[in-house]
Amino acid sequence: MLAKSSALAAGQRHSVARRRDGTVLAVGNTAAGECRVERWEDVVAVAAGNVHTATNTGRSHTVGLRSDGTVLATGWNGDGQCDVAGWRGVTAVAAGWRRTLGLLTNGRVLAVGRSSEGQCDVQSWRETVALSCGDWHSVGIRSDGSALAAGNNRRRQCAVEGWRDLAAITAGYLHTVGLRADGRALATGDRATGACEVDTWEDLVALSAGSYHTVGVTASGHVLATGDNSHGQCEVDDWRDIVAVAAGSTHTLGLRADGTVVATGNNADSQCEVDAWSGVRPGTLR
Repeated sequence: MLAKSSALAAGQRHSVARRRDGTVLAVGNTAAGECRVERWEDVVAVAAGNVHTATNTGRSHTVGLRSDGTVLATGWNGDGQCDVAGWRGVTAVAAGWRRTLGLLTNGRVLAVGRSSEGQCDVQSWRETVALSCGDWHSVGIRSDGSALAAGNNRRRQCAVEGWRDLAAITAGYLHTVGLRADGRALATGDRATGACEVDTWEDLVALSAGSYHTVGVTASGHVLATGDNSHGQCEVDDWRDIVAVAAGSTHTLGLRADGTVVATGNNADSQCEVDAWSGVRPGTLR
């Protein structure tokens, strides 16, 4: 099965993009070294560790998947979330707060980092084809379109056992959103912020969950957003020709068909300074 590779990633305070030539761009806070990607090459997908904005959060890490199935990581490594140098045969990566997941060619999943809430308990997963990380939970899709989840379930963010016919899945702080093959969305978890209000969305081709908001791309290139908008992270109504999105804690990125990137939301650490980016391309990875 072909897995869609990720060209964009948004953390709490930084943004990352993979260019068509395999190099990587990053802007934002780099106190922990999460933006030190200037020497990365031959990268086919990127992921950024995201966490909800709070007084005790902030440090992050960045992960890159190379075309040979090896994995790169930079940034905060307090829980070993960057200890991926020995990984081989990886086809997709996902990064959450203090952890990294890797999808192997045989459908099994690797995990490093914090597992106190069970978010790294993925050793039993089989026939997995997609992954995503929230703050304290991890989710995936099996080859039959059903969903997997592990970790904190206090707001029912892991209540995905009945989901079927999925094409994509994405995890936020306390919610999970799935994209069905028919272009409709479904969600579970904390509904207080409105991040799960996706029941009326149609004709979707991509989704991304931030800490308290959710964004989606339609087949026509328009972007939908719901949830917390306290930093303007849902102000995407005028975006056009978008092919992919990435939602961070309080900002949102959009990839245009021409390879340029737009951003909205919290820019306190310059994580939205992407106007000069070009040559960013999504793609597929075997």
